Amino acid sequence: MTGNYALQIDNRICVIMVGLPARGKSLIAQKIVRYLSWLSISARCFNVGNYRRLETAHPTAEFFDVNNAEGERLRRQAAEAAISDMFRWFDQDNGTVGILDATNTTKSRRSWILDICRKRNLEPMFVESWCDDEDLIMQNIIDVKTTSPDYVGQDPETAALDFRNRIRHYEKVYETVTERDITYVKLVNVGSQVIINRIQSYLESRIVYYLMNLHIKPRCIWLSRHGESIYNLEGKIGGDADLSSRGREYARQLPRLTKMSVGDRPLTVWTSTLKRTQQTAKFLPYRQLTWKALDELDAGQCDGLTYEDIEERYPEDFAARDENKYEYRYPGGESYRDVVIRLEPIIMELERQENILIVTHQAVLRCIYAYFMNVPQDQSPWMEVPLHTLIKLEPKAYSTEVTKIKADIPAVSTYREKGSSAKKPKS
Repeated sequence: MTGNYALQIDNRICVIMVGLPARGKSLIAQKIVRYLSWLSISARCFNVGNYRRLETAHPTAEFFDVNNAEGERLRRQAAEAAISDMFRWFDQDNGTVGILDATNTTKSRRSWILDICRKRNLEPMFVESWCDDEDLIMQNIIDVKTTSPDYVGQDPETAALDFRNRIRHYEKVYETVTERDITYVKLVNVGSQVIINRIQSYLESRIVYYLMNLHIKPRCIWLSRHGESIYNLEGKIGGDADLSSRGREYARQLPRLTKMSVGDRPLTVWTSTLKRTQQTAKFLPYRQLTWKALDELDAGQCDGLTYEDIEERYPEDFAARDENKYEYRYPGGESYRDVVIRLEPIIMELERQENILIVTHQAVLRCIYAYFMNVPQDQSPWMEVPLHTLIKLEPKAYSTEVTKIKADIPAVSTYREKGSSAKKPKS
């Protein structure tokens, strides 16, 4: 692993989720994995429910009754399988942060996990989502009944009733985290209060910092590249060009496309400091903020050149960028890794906010999209992000839903496939 974080990490952490069902644990766990992976820290989530479903795919609420001996045996077996796979991942794949996603609602269960982690020289860190906000719980129940693998194909209202009964079984034995001798973070009502105890390592503090900026309220994020620019038409990269006539038309249509998707929800628009994003957002009737961190990847000495120019003048650089586009840094410019590092404050602020529309640039959108969709680093710089397209991201408990809304306005393609030559064939 390379980058600023590699020098800081000399320990392995097992994050153990705690909390009743419908408290956003799986969403929080997936967010931690996405955040750490995005920062080049090896992280993986082990969801105990996925292991339990191998034996019991669609259990009723009674399966989770503490007095159901067979249910308890199968749930313990699933936890053991998840932990075994997690240990294997730490050892064979050199993992750094493993997340055990389960309810872990009793002190005895947490004590068992604590002991086996310490025997493996893993730092155990408990993350509890404690919530008594009925509106939020109800929203999570609605989300779970429509997206949980436990209720696939079932009537939504029947699923909701069963899920409520499952919660009641867990409530009978639930013991909130109060153990003074363990490392833990307790998120009360989605971060309205954060309680931390015995946070000791650099990596634990990074996770805490991230969790303190987190909320799990329903929201959407919209992404759009700027409209087609003069540089796009000329095949040039970088610069601070104005929009083309078609780009200006996209700017005029963007309010209508946005209204169709956003409806009456409040929205804030973020743009970069460059003209083409601000010209694109010009007609949007929402509050707008400008972020230097959203500026396009700096092409350094190659700024204002075409890919054909770069291939002719800097053939070794052109080949090196194809070989490892994420790590490659333009002479005097930036790499995708550099962009990710400067985008971290943007991601933190995004996690604090609710509905945001970001109008920015291709490389920056690739990095942001990769964060929300957990796209591997080596693939993220090669994602196609077309012009004149509004992308809606809706984070859910088990995935992020994506909707793409294309404007009926032609635009050039700025996408170049890996390994392809930029040189035009001779006539």
